[in-house]
Amino acid sequence: MRLAAVGALRTTCHSTVRGFSRASRPRRAGVLLHLHNRTTSVSTRLGGGVRSLTTSSSLASRQSVSSNTRKQQQQQQHQHVLGEPLRSSMYFRRVSVALVSGLVGYGAWYGYKGDVTDQSFLQPYSTGANLPSSNAAPTRNVLIVSADELHTGTFVGEGPIAKTADGSGGNVLEMLTPDQATEALRENEASFMINRGHGVLRYDVVQLASNNPIEDDHAEKIVEVTMPSADKAEPGSNDWMFWGVFDGHAGWTTSAKLRQTLISFVARELNTTYKAASSLGASPSSEAIDAAIKAGFTRLDHEIVHESVEKVLKSNSKRVAAELLGPALSGSCALLSFYDSNSKTLRVACTGDSRAVLGRRSDSGKWTATALSEDQTGSNPNEEARMRKAHPGEARVVHNGRVLGGLEPTRAFGDASYKWSREVSDRLRSSFFGRSYSPYLKTPPYVTAEPVVTTTKIQPEKGDFVVMATDGLWEMLTNDEVVGLVGKWIETQAMEPSNSQLSSVWSKIFGSSPDLPVVAGKAGGNDGQKTPIRLRQWGISPDEKDRFVVKDKNVATHLIRNALGGKNEEQVCALLTLVSPFSRRYRDDLTVQVIFFGNGQKTDDKAGDVLVNQEATSPPKSAIKAKL
Repeated sequence: MRLAAVGALRTTCHSTVRGFSRASRPRRAGVLLHLHNRTTSVSTRLGGGVRSLTTSSSLASRQSVSSNTRKQQQQQQHQHVLGEPLRSSMYFRRVSVALVSGLVGYGAWYGYKGDVTDQSFLQPYSTGANLPSSNAAPTRNVLIVSADELHTGTFVGEGPIAKTADGSGGNVLEMLTPDQATEALRENEASFMINRGHGVLRYDVVQLASNNPIEDDHAEKIVEVTMPSADKAEPGSNDWMFWGVFDGHAGWTTSAKLRQTLISFVARELNTTYKAASSLGASPSSEAIDAAIKAGFTRLDHEIVHESVEKVLKSNSKRVAAELLGPALSGSCALLSFYDSNSKTLRVACTGDSRAVLGRRSDSGKWTATALSEDQTGSNPNEEARMRKAHPGEARVVHNGRVLGGLEPTRAFGDASYKWSREVSDRLRSSFFGRSYSPYLKTPPYVTAEPVVTTTKIQPEKGDFVVMATDGLWEMLTNDEVVGLVGKWIETQAMEPSNSQLSSVWSKIFGSSPDLPVVAGKAGGNDGQKTPIRLRQWGISPDEKDRFVVKDKNVATHLIRNALGGKNEEQVCALLTLVSPFSRRYRDDLTVQVIFFGNGQKTDDKAGDVLVNQEATSPPKSAIKAKL
């Protein structure tokens, strides 16, 4: 009877995902959460600079505003401080989520347990079509999570299971509709037009949480630098532009710390380097600039991991320990791009396994994808060799592609249990807070925050673009697919009538074509890039034709939609219905930035140098305003 019932359930359900591999014990099956909550956004100017740097403009920051209850809650969280120098321009707010666990109907529970004999419980649950009648109960689509599969079906009853945990009353257990899925995808998107005439036209950003709260973060900043003139005439101006994505793990505190401070640390080091070279009547060498960026990374990590310990031990206060040790005990990867508009040079500094990819259109009209960073994990032969050389004789320094068999990234901020000595860890654990260190820890530190820096000459006249994303995107799409999707989106936008400067530039460069050819990259090389794993987990063939769709004005949102299923709306809805903590098995936190380069003109109105692109920014649009 059990087998027959399970067979009937799987035959009548529309199977969304098949053949999941499970890394841990199965959880109870059930229908998962849909969030009805919405937030509004406000952007504000961030002022300040670094000594001799003149911070003329910064990309708009977005702060979430909602009801009075929401405001009270947000006052208890870390907020942007207006006027603080070199702070991030935008970041993702904590999603208000209450995890609703429980089972909905016997069918979902039976698919996991299969040991109940009272067939009367089957009545309210149906996986097939429901024909309405005059006395029929409401029917809704649901997502069923069994031990190793996902199914969609229908639930018959008076109302969905709901729970109020934050005063909003908006936590409802119900399958997302396509419109609701689109709303969820676009909830945290933003787009900015850069009218400064310095080679950058626009950038788009979006975030989608899987963890609660999201462990990703990001930051953007424009710094206007006064450059000495060679002929001693009036000095000219130059833009330093920064974009960063930070992929946190074991908590959100390290990535939040990076969002607040990493760009300022790097900018200070760059400022010192450029000033020293200028005093000698020269420009800094490429090696000196790379060294300045690395110094900014490592000095911040030293503050997070070691200076925090000194302050905690000196204070002898658990309150201070709770505040200062958070960023040290959790961890975060960091990917930071630095664009010098004067030299048209883009430097990408990578610590961890987030990735930057350049898209460039060749003379033949085909797009090429070039990785500007290398995923730094224990599975990367280059990183494994580096670590074994640094820790000779330690067979477990990299085990199963992980540091000491535990941590996947070989470079990261925080993760102090891989950097502190046993004595420091034991002292903190006995008196304050700490994490257990590996039994194989012998010669720390095993993990470093020092980045690998690459240098690329940007060609704005060719319409170059760069995609920066946390590893959640690269688990789903290849470099070629990401670049091809952006190219396809660009051509779609170029064909639409528009009066914007950006659309005019795109129309001249790209025109339109029915397909967007992409030059296939090398396959099977030891280049340190992860192979997308989620398609196999979801039961989707990478060779499936017409997988992708263009329906978003924000190109970063466009990438995430296609990463989650593209034209397969049922797949997209199912993956977005899943919530923390179960969702983490099927998708990671996602943060995507796309930067478009081009030779646009500078506006006469300084207040219009950086404008919110309303059509690609989540509403309410009236509350968002860019200020310099």
